[in-house]
Formats: sequence, structure tokens, C-alpha cells
Amino acid sequence: MNRLTVTGAVAPAVALLALVAAAALPTAATAGDAPAPTRWVKQVGTYDYLVTPDYDGLAPLGEVVGNSTIGLGTFDRLDGELILIGGDVYRVGTDGVPTIVDPATTTPFFEGVKFAPQATRVIPAGTECSALLPLVDNLAQTSIGMVALRITGTFTSLTARSVPAQTQPYPPLSEVVAEQTVFPLGTTRATLVGFRTGVDAKGIGAPGIHLHGLTTKRDAGGHILSCTTGDDVRLSIQVTRGVQVYTGR
Repeated sequence: MNRLTVTGAVAPAVALLALVAAAALPTAATAGDAPAPTRWVKQVGTYDYLVTPDYDGLAPLGEVVGNSTIGLGTFDRLDGELILIGGDVYRVGTDGVPTIVDPATTTPFFEGVKFAPQATRVIPAGTECSALLPLVDNLAQTSIGMVALRITGTFTSLTARSVPAQTQPYPPLSEVVAEQTVFPLGTTRATLVGFRTGVDAKGIGAPGIHLHGLTTKRDAGGHILSCTTGDDVRLSIQVTRGVQVYTGR
């Protein structure tokens, strides 16, 4: 792929690695289509980069988050889970405590978008996170491309995780996940954010639904392993125009 210098919100040293065009990622069939500038996913690194494995930070968060309001990712050396909510970047380490992140912190993998929901629905009570994919695809009216997600409300069961920092030579991602610390959060109000990645974007992201989240009190969170919805959980989606993937190398 062509390598182009990106200016503006992203530092000149950060190059454009890949640009998935709008033609490949269809627009939403729902009403209230958001303005085009809000619908591009800003991404650092790729899922394939992580599974190489390579966990070195590629760019400082302060140079890549830009106007993104929701997102997820991780940190240099895969040191904890990144959650972007309301424009604020949080880190949840293996202690399970969310903290605001210094913008100079680098990331090997980040996905963010300026979220402008195009469609919203109530999720039936008792729905498991593992059953969300058809609900998202139905609401988005597409099973390909990248769809940004925000899920809010009371969960009767919510389980999150984080992973510890790694040292070189980096172990495979599967071995890192085997060392994860699991946080059973029980019944709690929370906001979950993330993306549904279609098979056409495999390698850029992992196909399926990827969610990170924080409790409403901002006292717990992480990568979401499982959830069960209560009777007030709402799913909002935004079908993106494409993905801009940046690398610092």
C-alpha cells in the first residue's frame, strides 16, 4: 500500500498505513445519517500487528485520538485496557481501577470515532453479550464494514478483564490473554463501547464484536468478557464510512 504523511491531528511522523475506502464499507440504511467527518474510524496499528506479536507503542494518544469520543485499545507493551468514553481516555490495569491517561502515553492498537448514533434500540432483558451480533447487524442493516457501538444501562451480570505488561521477546497474544485478570462486576450500571468488524475488514480488526467498558461510577471496567442485560439497556450504532489506520513505522 502507498505510504502517505498525515498532517493535522496526527503527527507528521505518523504515516497512513491503510485506508479502507467508503465503497468497501457501506453507509447506513437508517435515518439520521451523521455528517461524513464524524464517520471515519481513526485507528493505530492493526489486529494483525498485535498477533505478530508486537506490542510496542506506535503513536502517542494525544496525537491520534483527535475528536474521537468513543473507542478502545491498549497501551505500550499491552499494559492494560484502553477505554475512550466522552472523549476521555481511561486505562484499566490488572488492579481493575480506571485512571485517566497521560496524552503522551503510546499505543500499539487504538480504534476511535466521533460517535453520532444513527439508530438506537432497547436490548431485550436477559440478552447475553455473545448474542449481540445479529442485533447489531439488523440495526445497521449490514454485516460488513465497521460499526461503532455504544451500549448503556443496567447489567445483571458484567465481567471484564485486563492483562499485564509484557517484556520482549513478546509472547503470542493467546499466552498474554491466558494471564488475564478477571473482574466479576455483578449487577451494575455501565457504558460499553466498541466496534463490530465485518469479515471484509479481517486483519484490520478481529471479526465480530469487540467491547470495552466502564461502570457509571467509573470505578471498574476493562475489556468485556461477558454480560447479561437488564431491562433498561440501550444499543446505539453508527455505521462508519471507513478506517484510517496509522503506524509510526
